[in-house]
Amino acid sequence: MKNDLRDRREQRDLSQADLAAEVDVTRQTINSIERGRYDPSLELAFTLADYFDCRIEDIFDPE
Repeated sequence: MKNDLRDRREQRDLSQADLAAEVDVTRQTINSIERGRYDPSLELAFTLADYFDCRIEDIFDPE
């Protein structure tokens, strides 16, 4: 699934580890999502959208 998580993270000047700590996952999880190798659970998608104050669809594009 395409996403713009990396762009949003970098706009806030956060490392993958910083974002991971904020949403209570591992850095590897953030890395995998950004690379499109892992689709987050619905719960994590909501958490990320809440963190970035946007809708899930704003971050993730099912193509």
